[in-house]
Amino acid sequence: MRRPRCAAALFALLTLGACTDMSDTGRRTATGALGGAALGGIAGSFSGNAGWGALIGAGVGAGAGLLYDRSQQPPSYGSGGTYRGNEPAY
Repeated sequence: MRRPRCAAALFALLTLGACTDMSDTGRRTATGALGGAALGGIAGSFSGNAGWGALIGAGVGAGAGLLYDRSQQPPSYGSGGTYRGNEPAY
């Protein structure tokens, strides 16, 4: 019984340690997927299929995390547009 607990703790430590070099986009997407999988697994357990609930929740959570990341980034202006920043209009 002690060996699986140590293995699970080591796995969790290594998994969380891998997030240190991630970009903000990757971190927010992964956090959304993890939270979605947890909530989806809980909701799916009520209907008798926690695996499908976690799978669907992970997909929805990853999408939500990505959308949140995009909303937090400054707007980017294309190179072909007429935006010139703070230059005066003549």
